[in-house]
Amino acid sequence: MANEIMNLKLYQFPKQLKKMIAALLISLTFGVLIGLGFLYYTTSYSTKGAIERYNGSQVSDEFDIAENYPKPVSEIFITTHNHIIAFTLIFTVVCSIFYFSSLMNNGLKTFLMIEPFVSIIISFGSLWLMRFVNSNFVYLMAFSSTLIYLSFFVMVSLILIEIFFKRS
Repeated sequence: MANEIMNLKLYQFPKQLKKMIAALLISLTFGVLIGLGFLYYTTSYSTKGAIERYNGSQVSDEFDIAENYPKPVSEIFITTHNHIIAFTLIFTVVCSIFYFSSLMNNGLKTFLMIEPFVSIIISFGSLWLMRFVNSNFVYLMAFSSTLIYLSFFVMVSLILIEIFFKRS
């Protein structure tokens, strides 16, 4: 019985379950898009903007007022804590559903299911490194964050395609 369930594919799920999964993924996607909107608002998706957000604005003389002050350790702790937990839970849900997809082979599927968890640690670890070691860690943060979002959108897209368009 357990083996039959593990070999079940998304397109074979009952219609009600497929609708619930679609609603869940659409809701999660809106949340992710809002997060990306906030990221754009605070950094303009630029490495300079990310460095300034966490390391603070550069001032040219003593009369300048910094637009951004360096983020205190307490704020970086809460940011990394909240994001690591939230992203881990989001990807646990998405990857658990994606496991049942029939639209991708096992090697690439396994990569997509594991990669976000690795990139979560790298992204938020590099945030600390960028803030306290060297601002060039922003490039590692940008690369790993891009992989997180690409993985999310690829998996969600493939799940929704299979749910809505693939038939038995």
